[in-house]
Amino acid sequence: MNVINADYFERKLDDKRRLTIPVEARAEFESGVVITRGFGKYLHLYSKSAWDELMEPALLGSILDERVADLNVQFRSGKIDTTLDQKQGRITLEQHHIDYAGIDRDIVAVRAGKYWRLLAK
Repeated sequence: MNVINADYFERKLDDKRRLTIPVEARAEFESGVVITRGFGKYLHLYSKSAWDELMEPALLGSILDERVADLNVQFRSGKIDTTLDQKQGRITLEQHHIDYAGIDRDIVAVRAGKYWRLLAK
């Protein structure tokens, strides 16, 4: 089942761990794609522009602020920057991301403001 709307879609990873982004959402990722661990056992999917404009400033703070340091560790551990392949609009998830989120093959993507949460179905 490939349910698609502006804020939600379901997909299956292919054998090479690739996730196809729906045509309706691809323009959002023209600047690039950033994938990080989420707050829980799911992944965050950002456009590169959202990461640069919103996340990078949010991760700044006092070098002695443990909360800021913890957030940096959370979101920078395993962070990857990539682009959609131009032919089919796919991104490849790394195995450590799949393991962290407990994703088998089926993925649910839900918009959470300026980013998407990728969850095991």
